Amino acid sequence: MRPAGHVIKRAMMTMIGLVLAVSVTAVAQESRSEVSVQGAGFFTKNSDRNGIQNKATDTGGFVVGYRYNINRWLAAEGDYGYARNTQSFSGTVPARVQANVHQITGAGVVKLPAFAKVHPFVLAGGGALVFDPTDKSGNFPGATRETRGTFLYGGGADYSLTTHLLLRAQYRGFVYRAPSFNVASLKSDAWTHAAQPSAGIVFRF
Repeated sequence: MRPAGHVIKRAMMTMIGLVLAVSVTAVAQESRSEVSVQGAGFFTKNSDRNGIQNKATDTGGFVVGYRYNINRWLAAEGDYGYARNTQSFSGTVPARVQANVHQITGAGVVKLPAFAKVHPFVLAGGGALVFDPTDKSGNFPGATRETRGTFLYGGGADYSLTTHLLLRAQYRGFVYRAPSFNVASLKSDAWTHAAQPSAGIVFRF
């Protein structure tokens, strides 16, 4: 028969092991934050209104974001994206402006039922696109930084590599008024659309 001390020690070790196991499980379940880094394309639809045509070059950039998972089905997300393109205007005054495009957005995310290791989602929100002319020679004189409000929608899917590391493929669409860079002769007030497919990695903690 084993000594009482040995039995108590084994019982305590078992209890400690159970507490640790439960704690680790709880921590895993409480991994609600995600940070993502993605490479992205940026493709803008041509616009035409009030005799002014606007065409932007297709380009690439990146998106970094933070997502907080409120529960299994709902999350809130904030993102910053960057791209650089050249906007060409034709009509009353032909013009050309190369600009950095900064995207600052927030969105609600609805997580759809997962299958295997794939976790699909859809999102909608809004924010701002900041068009900031570069100092490239040939830019239209008087063009200055301009901010446009935007409606954001999209969707995508995550693929789980580990508990904390995922791959993400995503599409985001922006609906906004075409920029004029605060130049009256370039102002068309036309609505336009930019498509931003992206892919990258997600770290969950």
